[in-house]
Order: sequence, then C-alpha cells, then structure tokens
Amino acid sequence: MKYNPSDSSRRRFLKTSLGAAVAGPQIVRAETLGNKNAAGANSRLGIGFIGVGQISQGHMVSFASMKDVQPIAICDVRQSALQNAEKKLADRGHKGLQATSKYEEVISNPDIDVVCVTTPDHWHAAIALEAMKAGKDVYVEKPMTLTIEEGQKMVEAEKKYGRIVQVGSQQRSSVHFRIAANLVRNGLIGDIKEVYCRLGSFPQPPEKEKIVPVPEGFDYDRWLGPTPFYEYSDNRTRGHYGGGWRCYWDYGSRKFGDWGAHHFDIVQWALDRDDTGPVEFIPAGYDGNKHHHYRYADGITVWRDKKPDHGHMIRFIGTEGEVHVSRGKIESLPKDLVRHRFGANDIQVYESKDHRRNFIDSIKSRKPTICPATVGHRSGSICQLAGIAERLVRPLKWDPVAEKITNDAEAAKMQSRPRRAGYELPDIG
Repeated sequence: MKYNPSDSSRRRFLKTSLGAAVAGPQIVRAETLGNKNAAGANSRLGIGFIGVGQISQGHMVSFASMKDVQPIAICDVRQSALQNAEKKLADRGHKGLQATSKYEEVISNPDIDVVCVTTPDHWHAAIALEAMKAGKDVYVEKPMTLTIEEGQKMVEAEKKYGRIVQVGSQQRSSVHFRIAANLVRNGLIGDIKEVYCRLGSFPQPPEKEKIVPVPEGFDYDRWLGPTPFYEYSDNRTRGHYGGGWRCYWDYGSRKFGDWGAHHFDIVQWALDRDDTGPVEFIPAGYDGNKHHHYRYADGITVWRDKKPDHGHMIRFIGTEGEVHVSRGKIESLPKDLVRHRFGANDIQVYESKDHRRNFIDSIKSRKPTICPATVGHRSGSICQLAGIAERLVRPLKWDPVAEKITNDAEAAKMQSRPRRAGYELPDIG
C-alpha cells in the first residue's frame, strides 16, 4: 500500500514541521490510527522504518511492541524486503502500512514523528539529515555516518533543528559495559595504559566480481546512491554480518565500522572522551607494526586484535588492575572488583537499560539520549580515521579540536568522499 498525501496533508505537514524542531514531536493519537483498543486514550509516536533488511528485524519487533509507538511506514529498495516486513508487522497486528521504495515519501508523511534508519552505512547521513530537517527524530544504526564530513553535518543538524538522535551503539545500554565504564572512570584499576579491542576480520571483496542481471524488484541504482557506479554483483549488495557489502570500502569502514564502531565507542565512554578523540593512528604493516593502534594525547594506546584478550571483546589495562568485558559478561583483576558498590560520591555514567526505550523516552522528555549525534560522530570518526590509515598504510596525525588530519594532504581529502550527481548531502542551511 503506497501512501499518497493529499494537498491538505502536504500543507499540514509543512505547517507542523516548521515548528517541530522547537515544539517536539507531533504525537499521533491511537484513535486516529484505528488502535483505540490497543492504546486506549494514550497517544502514540508514529514511526517509519527506512531499510528493512537484516539489521532492522529486531528494531521493527521491538518498537512495534511498545504501547506508545505506532508503525506507520516501511521503506526499502527491495520489494522482497518490503513484503517480508509487511508480513512481520501484520503478524503483530500492524496492517495497512505505507510501503515504498522512496524514503522521501516516508519523511514527508505527516503522521510520522520518528524514523529508524537501518540502511547500509553509505545512506545513513543523507536520510537522517533529511529527516531532521523535516522535524523528525532519528534512530540511526552505527556507525552513524560513512565519513567525517557527514558526521560534522549530523552534529550541526541535531543542534540546529533541536532533534533527538539515538545512534545504535547499544552496548552503552548494557549493564556489563556500564559497569566497566564506571570501574574505569573511578580509577579502580589505576591509570589506564592500554586497551585491547577484538574486531576480527572480513574477507576482501572478490578480485573479479561475477556480473549478473539486477534482480527484479530491486532498485540497484538507488541502493548505490552517492557511491561510484559498478555493474551489479550479488556479493556487493548482500546483507550479511560476515561479509557482503560490509567488505567494501565504498559502503563502510570494514571491521572498523563493524565491531570497531561498538568497541571504540565503549573505550571513548569509559575514558570520558565523548567530546574529543585520539591524536595518532598507526596502521598494521607500517614500520613493522603487527597490530593497528591509535593513541590519545596522554599516551593511552588502543590496540586492534592484540592478544591476550582473555576471551573478551575489550580489555582495559590499568596500573592497578584490569577490566575485561564482552556482551553478557564482565571480569576483573582483582576478581572481586566487579562487585564493587558505587556510592553517591562516585562517578556514574548515564544509565540506560534499553537502547530503543531510551530513545522513545528521550523524545518525550526532549533530553539527550545515551548516544546522541555528538557522541556517534566522535566514535565514528575513530572508525573512519582508522580506515583511512589502513588504506594508505601510513600513520595519521589528528587534531581532535579542529577535527582535521594535520600531517597528510591526501588523507585529509578522505575526510569526505565524492558523491554521485543527484545524491548530494542535504543542505541544512
């Protein structure tokens, strides 16, 4: 079912969106949406899902199960993905959704307050920026953007339009990572010297792609969007956590933008550096270095895939102990440190027990989420800078205040990327 707004709806949208940046979301009443029995007299936030492939499955189910959220629209460039999403939501009582391959139709729908952007990385920024400009609040998957330039624009738009943004760095809403951050922040393992992060590896893209016809019902040119044009191959557009499009620099930052976006984000959080970043990036293979690593101005070094990691995703090494943390578990040296009880005078980081719920609650309160655009940009910049260093196989010097690469003109140009005509970044004025 495709939504076709009438002229009066368009006028209503233009009127309400101009005030939305200041006034907050336009709450959709359940009665209006035919959900009186489901929500009673409560009001609901209308949500549109843009990109309904692999990573979106959990988001659709979770948001759709919230009593104060109403699915309104789904969007994908694959008709098969739209059909699957329609069935998934219909099975949960949400029928008659707007279904379209054009994200602009979702953003222009006046009944939508919130968009959930779960496309491949190269589409995150443009869609999120257009949504904020139209007065929508945005949940966007990590890494928030493909480039540093895009991240800067996201931060600017978040502030200018007064929007609520949640970046999908959901480890911040995990109790184990929160405990780790609190232990590090309070100096309970002394001064941090090193951090090990386990990222793993992706295969390289095939040297010679098997060119095949574009599948019926797939808008391949729009999937490519701002990136260079290539003849179609199945692997290039495949959504797969172990490879597919994630293997290509055109669409992401490989493992830096995959697990790095999660783990580097936790390092930033634990070290209390959400408003800054490292100053140097050294790639594996340069000057005999076996492991990629980066350093902060005070000398703390973060290593990729260095052993031993003691079976954990992140290992914080301090002068008086260690913290080892992964999804679902945490350990420490000394062992009983993880049972430390924090008091009123201790530092305690932002607490969120559910990443998606934190987003919805923040929309209502108009207070920042646990991972707003400012945070997502700083963590994303580390992924992007690490990727630039890896591609050039030489070290980079980074000024985290000016947000500029200072020692390499070629690398500095890679802070942004050329975009195909017709897919320019939105102008936010």
